[in-house]
Order: sequence, then structure tokens, then C-alpha cells
Amino acid sequence: MTTAEELVSDYKLLKVALGAFGLDDDINSKFFVEKVLSEGTLDDDALANKLTDTRYFKLAEAFGFGNFDTPNTVLSDFPDKIISAYQEKQFQIAVGNQNENMRLALNLDAELAELVEKDTTDNGRWYSIMGNEALRTVFETALGLPSSVSSLDLDQQLSIFRDKAEQYFHESEVSQFSDPAKREELVKLFLIRSELNSGTTGTSAASNALALLTGSF
Repeated sequence: MTTAEELVSDYKLLKVALGAFGLDDDINSKFFVEKVLSEGTLDDDALANKLTDTRYFKLAEAFGFGNFDTPNTVLSDFPDKIISAYQEKQFQIAVGNQNENMRLALNLDAELAELVEKDTTDNGRWYSIMGNEALRTVFETALGLPSSVSSLDLDQQLSIFRDKAEQYFHESEVSQFSDPAKREELVKLFLIRSELNSGTTGTSAASNALALLTGSF
């Protein structure tokens, strides 16, 4: 396929394309999807650049229909990349149907690695985390913060997130999570606290592991 119109006209191809970016629910929004794809990402006025959900930008950028005379779909490695992304996302969804916390943990690595590469300030990265429901849930849980913290002034929230990150990871900057080992530590802390919060583990191995990871409980 070489056009957005061709893609949205083929249900099976569209299902895989959308599924690769976690946009499965848009399968029936063909006009909208075609517009996102056909306008590409290079023009500031392109629809993908106006939507707050960055998944649409990634979709349009990956296919390249609106960016180049020859789209990315003709590249030899393009199908494998999309199929691999589709399989990964569907695995996350399947895991999430069984355990939402595991889905969040699986999703964290890619999202956080991408976030730390953003050309912005570290405060900007923290604001992105606070505005992303999945990332915020992971950080709030891992750092032992109540959900009610979201009702505070943004600057207060920023200060709290920074202070807690410093307490548990010895650094307050989001950029520290460019280190895969730091992301792994965050995931472990999130999963352990999630189990403790659910009341399924009491003060068993999970609480002992939490104490070892954080140096305090």
C-alpha cells in the first residue's frame, strides 16, 4: 500500500496498523484515521501535531504517507517493524486483561525511555509524567503517593514528586531513568507497592523486598 486511503480500506491491515500503536478502538473511525495519516507530521498544521495523544503522531510518522512522495511502507523492513510493534502491544493488552499493574509495568520502559529523550527541561518531563495517566499511576504508586496529590497546585505536585524521587532513587531528575537499571528499579518498586496496596501479601516477601530496594519502609 502506498496511500492512507488504501490502508483504511483494508480492515485486516488497518487493524494491525492501529493495534501496533495501541489505537485498536479507532478501527471504525476510518475518515479520522485517514486524515491523520494523509496529513503526515511535517506540517505544523497537520492533525497529528494538533492532537494531545502522541500515539497518532507516531502512527503518521511511522507510515509517512503525508511526509514523503514515497511512504515508509515500501521499505523492506517496514512490515516486520509494524508486526513486531503489533505483537508487543497485543501482548501488553492480554497481560493487562489479567493484571493491570503488569500491563503498566510492561508499558513503562518504552514510554519512559522516550520521555527522557524529549528536548525539554526536567521540570517539563515531570509535568509530562503528571499529565500521562499511565506514567503518573506508576510513579504515584512507586513513590508511595496518594492519588489525592493530584488535587494540589501543579508546582506543589512537582515539588512532591521531586522530593520523593530523591528519597527513593537518590536523584530528583527524570533524566536518571535513561539508565535501564533505574527503570528496572522503578518497575520493581511499583509492582511491590501495588501488591502491598492490594493487601494480598501482608508483610511477607514483598515488604521485605521493598525495604531492601528503598532502604526504608
